[in-house]
Parts: sequence; structure tokens; C-alpha cells
Amino acid sequence: MLKGDLSLRQGDFQLESGTFELETTGITVLFGRSGSGKSTLLRAITGLDKHTHGTLYFNGERWQDGKWRLPTPRRDIGFVFQDAALFPHLSVRGNLEYAVRRAPSGGASLNELAERVGIAHKLDQSVTTLSGGEKQRVAIARALLSRPRLLCMDEPLSALDWRAKGELLPLIEELARETGVPILYITHAPIEVERLAARVVFMAAGRIERIETLREALERPDSPLFDEEGPVSVLEGRLGVPNEHGLCAFGEEGERLWLAPPAHSTDGRPQRLRILARDVSLALDDPSRISILNHLPVSIERIDPVKEGRVTVATRTAGGQLLLAEITPWSLARLDLVPGRLVYALIKSVALME
Repeated sequence: MLKGDLSLRQGDFQLESGTFELETTGITVLFGRSGSGKSTLLRAITGLDKHTHGTLYFNGERWQDGKWRLPTPRRDIGFVFQDAALFPHLSVRGNLEYAVRRAPSGGASLNELAERVGIAHKLDQSVTTLSGGEKQRVAIARALLSRPRLLCMDEPLSALDWRAKGELLPLIEELARETGVPILYITHAPIEVERLAARVVFMAAGRIERIETLREALERPDSPLFDEEGPVSVLEGRLGVPNEHGLCAFGEEGERLWLAPPAHSTDGRPQRLRILARDVSLALDDPSRISILNHLPVSIERIDPVKEGRVTVATRTAGGQLLLAEITPWSLARLDLVPGRLVYALIKSVALME
């Protein structure tokens, strides 16, 4: 567990985290608008700011107590920043060797990790010749070569284009699973939260407002994750092999969907499927003469208040997963939809979060 209660003033900004406890497993995302205190909290946790006060314990080890703090190097933390922060006068290999020299012995070799993150063919290049995505791959490898007990990533994808982001998101998830190193990950992009998070720390005005699992965060109607694109569902399941029509089955019997094959192999691992509520319609019967392929029998769990002329209907699949649909109040009344009623969800568009 990472447990604490931290305060830090930076100019006119005051961080007062309040008491918090975080599991040190998987990826924990710090989420909030710009200026909410995400990076300030990360600096307090890592000990980078000597003006931090409060208490902090990492897996039972004291890191902060009042004004006393354990120096950052002794916390064994790896860092990946938005700008990669590589040494421009060194090659890719030189940047990685710097981490190896400062790390305890053991762990993955430089060449093995370079191969794993996809930069083995770039080892002898200057880092100034790399693309933004390649620089972040080097930064991730360098951080992991230091054999950290905790990896902190501060908006590592915010300066990248959509293609680089799409390639790095699954890499970060896979490395977290393979290495077992807990990650604190800062972002203000909901789609990154939905792709990576095991749990979410919601921040506003220098305080931690809530700590929730991703499922809990997506189940409440006022979730800040809905501010950009409206309500979103994230279904979990495994992807099958393509059928004779070139489509892959996602999920188990009773909540199975059909998708186009992904660009990369999923190796049978559980995947996440992102569905916007506005792409889900509801029907009282299962239509057969329709081009929409994905129909699921669901049970209505709740109906949220009208917002901007639309109603969000929260339903449950046969497997117990939450699926949100956004419809008009007129449709709600015309179909006489109420909690407990069995209906069919017609899903017009899905996105496998590769």
C-alpha cells in the first residue's frame, strides 16, 4: 500500500491531498483537469520537492514524516516525463547504460529490454534523431533498467500523435503486467484512463476527491470521465479468431459481440472494449432484419435524469457488465422503459482498446 496525507505549496497553489491509501499493484491513474494538482501530488510522493510536509508510507517503509523525508534516490523510483528528458549528447545506448550503472544488479539486460520496447535497432543512434514515440520508448526502457520499486509517468503521451499513442498504450499495459512494477500515471485524457487504469485517483483544486476502481468510476452517472464524450462503457472479455466472415467474437456466450480483427495479436489475453452510450440503442424485441450485428439481451438497472435533452439508461449484460445507452426522453416514454425490464441493446459502434 501507498498511504499518506501530504501538503505542498508551490507559488499560489496549495496541495492538501487528504488521507489516502492506494494499492501498489497495476496502474493507478491520477486524473483531473489541468491545474488540479496531479503533478504536484506526484512531486510530493516522489520526494522531488523538499517543501513537502505530511506522512507517506510505501509498503510499510517510511518515506515522509512531517518535514523529514527519505531522499528521492533511496525511494527507487523510475520516472517517465512528457518530454522524455533524455540526455541529448548520448546515444540511445548511452542513455540506457546510464540507468544500468546506477541500478542494483540483476533484472532484464539492456539488450533484452531494448528489444522488448522496440528500440533495439536504434541503440547506436543519437536520441536527437528519434521521433517523439521512439524517445518515449527509450525513456520507458531507461526507467525500467533502473529497477524501480515504483514507476511514475507524468502525461507521457500528451505530446504524441494518435498513431504513437495507439502503439504505446498497449506497451505500457503489457510492461506493467510483465514486470509487476506498480505505476502512477498522470493524464487528463479519459481514453487513457479507460485503457490502462486498475484504479483512478480523481483530483480537483489540490485535493484527492475520490479513489475508485475503473469499474466504480464508470458506474456513477456524474463520473468526470464522461465530461468529454458523454457516458462510456468499458466491457472486458477475450477475443476469438476470425470467422468465415472475417469477424472475431468478443466475450462469452450471452454477451458476445462481433468485431473486426485487431491490428496486433492479443495472445488470448483479456481485452477492453470501449462503447459510447450514444452508440447504443434499445429495443423491446430482438430485430432480425437489420444491419447492426451486435444485439445483446440486457436488464435495465437504473435510469439517470435528463441531461442536455438525453437520458442515460444503465443496463446489465448477462455476465453482469454495465452497458450504458443514451436515448431521448420520448423514446423512454414510448417504450415504457423502467428498471428491471428486459430489453435488447443494439450497439452501432465499438472500439477495441488495443
